This record gives sequence, structure tokens and C-alpha cells, in this order.
Amino acid sequence: MPARAGTPNETSRDREFVFTGADFNRIRKLIYDHAGISLSDAKQDMVYSRLARRLRATGEASFQSYLLRVERDKVEWETFVNSLTTNLTAFFREAHHFEILAAHMKQHQSRKPYRIWCSAASTGEEPYSLAITACEAFGSQTPPVEIVASDIDTQVLSVGEKGIYPMARIERLSPERIQRYFLKGAGNQQGMVRVRPELQRLIRFQRVNLLEPNWQLKGPFDALFCRNVMIYFDKPTQYGILKRFAPLLAPHGWMFAGHSESFMHAADLFRSRGRTVYERVDAKVT
Repeated sequence: MPARAGTPNETSRDREFVFTGADFNRIRKLIYDHAGISLSDAKQDMVYSRLARRLRATGEASFQSYLLRVERDKVEWETFVNSLTTNLTAFFREAHHFEILAAHMKQHQSRKPYRIWCSAASTGEEPYSLAITACEAFGSQTPPVEIVASDIDTQVLSVGEKGIYPMARIERLSPERIQRYFLKGAGNQQGMVRVRPELQRLIRFQRVNLLEPNWQLKGPFDALFCRNVMIYFDKPTQYGILKRFAPLLAPHGWMFAGHSESFMHAADLFRSRGRTVYERVDAKVT
């Protein structure tokens, strides 16, 4: 049942700020219209927790006044969107995809670079995993690969561009990979690592909102990673995005989805190659 407009949630009396059903519904509409993210009623506590920080930071006394600020202040609007986007990621998450990608790369016969679009790059672990996969597939620190890493959240893109992470982020990687692709920090950077410049040169980070009408991207891409982001969109929004993905993917290209995502509702656009890997429905069967 939707939150009732104008009435506080049951837990509001224990909160620093009053948070009504009307506040939540307004927030839900703003983020859906702008980013296509569909927030269920179960997300109310998460929304309150993340945006209450912004009320404190901006000095606003209520959600009503804060949302008025969001609608008139472009900087705060961007922070609002960043606050509500989820950025769970890791190096080589869903590892089987990188094995499949490496095999696909090795079949690449074109003189042109192998191009990848990582459409939900978050803090950079996924695109750097793609870059490592490319180096290993081609046996070179300078493989013929171009990676576009995009996200709606400018803050996480900034982290990705810098390529600096706590050591804990790479603890599951093999010692060989750590030595080959990361530099360990010293002094005030003790306990941190930085990806090597060779990997950074393979990646271009840029902001892309998948709901905006014009993506500043040019195809074709040989691989398209859109993992664990479609789950935040309703089916019509998913279909609209997939319809725009199709012409950007090369006829032989593969699209990679998250383990809990299925695109069977877009069977006129993509067909499964198994294990959340898809190809265009008009691709030649191999």
C-alpha cells in the first residue's frame, strides 16, 4: 500500500525530522522522473536516513523546505540524486562474466579496438576488472581495448577516476594480480592501493543518466556491461533502455546483466546466451 499523503510514518516520532508519506511520495516521483529509479514503500527508512544527512548539512528544518531547495539548486539536485543511488560493487564481482568476456575478446579479429561500455561503473572496481581482463586476454599491459565507464553519480565517478582504494578492497585478488596491477601506498597512504596508470589509460569515465534522451556515446560496442542496475527500474523503463542499447551493441557483441536480472520481456531485442549474457536478436547464431 502506498504511503498515505500528509501523514507521518509510524516511526516519525522517534526521528529528528518529520517525514510524511507526502514527503516520501514527492521524493519517489522526483527520482523516478529524473533517473527512472522506482522506490518501493520498503525503501522509506533508507530514503530518510540518506536525506536526513542533507537536511543537517544544508541547515533545512524540514523535508518540505529541503525539497524546495533541491528543485531550485542544481548543485543540491546532483547531491540529492547521488544520495539515493546505490553503489554496491567489488573487483571481479560475478567472476564468471570476466571469463566469458576474455574468451569473447580472444575471438576479436578486427583491426579496430575492442570497445566496452560499463554503464553502471560506480566507484570503478568493475571497469578496472574489465581492464585487467583485457590485459590478461591479450597478454599485454597495453591491449587494443577502449572502455567507457559511466554512472549517474558524479561522486563515485570521481573515486573511479582516481583509482585509489583501501587494501581491503583487493584482498580477494591473487597476489600476482595485486603485484601486476596495483601500487601500494606509503606514508599517509599506508593501507591504500592505486591502480597502475596502464589500466587507467584504458578507461574513460563520464557521467551518463540512462534516462536522459541523449547519451554522449558512440557505438558500436563489442561488450556492454549493465549489471545490477536494471533491478531499480520498472519493466517499461527497462525495455526503453534496452531498446536504446541494441543499436549501440555490435552485431557480434554481448551484453552482460546482473545475476538477479532477466530480460525475457525484451525477447524482441535480445536473446540469451546463458548465465545472464545476451546478444542482439538479429545476431548470427554461432
